[in-house]
Amino acid sequence: MSQLNNSIIRVPKPVNEPQFDYALNSENRSQLKTALSQLADKHLEIPLVIGGKEVKTGKLGEVVMPHDHGHTLADYHQAGEKEVQMAIEAAMDAKTEWQRLRWEERAAIFLKAAELISGKYRFQLNAASMLSTSKNVYQAEIDAACEMIDFLRFNVYFAQTIYAEQPLYSSKGIWNFTQYRPLEGFVLAVTPFNFTAIAGNLAAAPAIMGNTVILKPASSCVYTPWLLMQIFKEAGLPDGVINFIPGPGSLVGDICLASPHLGGVHFTGSTAVFQHIWKTIGNNIDTYQSYPRIVGETGGKDFIFAHGSADVQKLAIACIRGAFDFQGQKCSAASRAYIPKSLWTEFRTVLEEQMEKITMGPVTDFSNFVNAVIDRKAFETIRNYIGYAQKADNAEIIIGGHCDDSRGYFIEPTIVLTTDPQFKTMQEEIFGPVLTIYVYPDDTYQETLKICDQTSIYALTGAIFAKDRLAISQAMDALENTAGNFYINDKPTGAVVGQQPFGGARASGTNDKAGAASNLMRWVSPRTVKEAFDSAEQFDYPFMQTK
Repeated sequence: MSQLNNSIIRVPKPVNEPQFDYALNSENRSQLKTALSQLADKHLEIPLVIGGKEVKTGKLGEVVMPHDHGHTLADYHQAGEKEVQMAIEAAMDAKTEWQRLRWEERAAIFLKAAELISGKYRFQLNAASMLSTSKNVYQAEIDAACEMIDFLRFNVYFAQTIYAEQPLYSSKGIWNFTQYRPLEGFVLAVTPFNFTAIAGNLAAAPAIMGNTVILKPASSCVYTPWLLMQIFKEAGLPDGVINFIPGPGSLVGDICLASPHLGGVHFTGSTAVFQHIWKTIGNNIDTYQSYPRIVGETGGKDFIFAHGSADVQKLAIACIRGAFDFQGQKCSAASRAYIPKSLWTEFRTVLEEQMEKITMGPVTDFSNFVNAVIDRKAFETIRNYIGYAQKADNAEIIIGGHCDDSRGYFIEPTIVLTTDPQFKTMQEEIFGPVLTIYVYPDDTYQETLKICDQTSIYALTGAIFAKDRLAISQAMDALENTAGNFYINDKPTGAVVGQQPFGGARASGTNDKAGAASNLMRWVSPRTVKEAFDSAEQFDYPFMQTK
């Protein structure tokens, strides 16, 4: 562990991973097709990983294809109380050696993992994401491959900048410096189903900074986090640094939250679950070694707001991509739109023309823009919202609305038109392919901006479309607190690591910006050190002299 002590090492400056286009007749398209076929034909048994050892409990859950729910990809073992306690012990046992490892050696592991994903495992990881979460090839590529790689490379670079941040000045005879210690205890990483990269980053970011982690994957997305665990191991991650614990959220979470060794929580998921976590930590606050760090990104009710000067074609495409990429199962997905009356007729025509071109079906058919939603629970929730709009007096379904779960959990991209800006589907997170539109009088632009600000409890993403710069400026001001990620003349999705650090406030989370150094700072506890080269030899000061 000392061979690097005589070097000041710099990690490579990161650049965003180039995206493969999987064009017709391309080699990468052929390789991905092969990976899809191989994984679809294989049935995995996924164990827990505790202290580097595979653990099987016999209590099984299923990984099924959302677009073909009769096809089981894997069975996974679920943790009970015993296994969760074992994971806590394993994380604490691994902690001392891991945090003493030089940061460059920790960095090397995750840089190697990035290379493995970029090359050897790219098609396998993308295929796993496509089959197990019903992502089309483009959505899988930008998530499972590119964003995961970006998180690893950029976070290592950010770690370097943090460690290099030192006091600006030391007085004569003094040396001041800062240590960035990992948190006391372990970090609980609770991951969502919808992004492989988020699942990987929730565990890897604290680990890069010297923490040990318990990774609790979403029950509807166990496959890809399991594959990431294999990649991390191949990259050299020591046993016990990240422990893989699928199982019921209430059981795994509550046991971890009750441990006095809890150092922090890294969470992406529902607002209700995050609030439960926060309340539980508050109730247990006097039992912890130190105050746990709580970092969370939760829900969104993201908007596109159009001014009368907006480009109609670009606005319509932004609404379609923003609302219906990955079936709207993004916390950043556009879910409500405000369209001025002067543009409505033209906008509706363009929207209908473009929506007619959308095809829906399995991910293995690359011509499909829309695929299935994640599971039956999501399907029923989304269908209920559509049913509510169909029955309402102040709303109508103008496009889509059909739902079919006979083979897969398919819901047509759906457009709701309402006359009430406070309509239920304008306020509540649906997390599916449903966009609600409110048409406002052009002369109420400022008033409608205020309505947009006050309609939702969330503040994650939003967009303004306008050519008029004054209108953009007015929207920027009126909507200042409505979104942690704000877009001008672009859809409110697709944040890129190192370019648009991601996170929101209000009920959308703690806004600790995944993809930025500020997030990594949450996983360290700085210690300021002052060394005196010439210490005082007397207690009295000059002012005390009387003669």
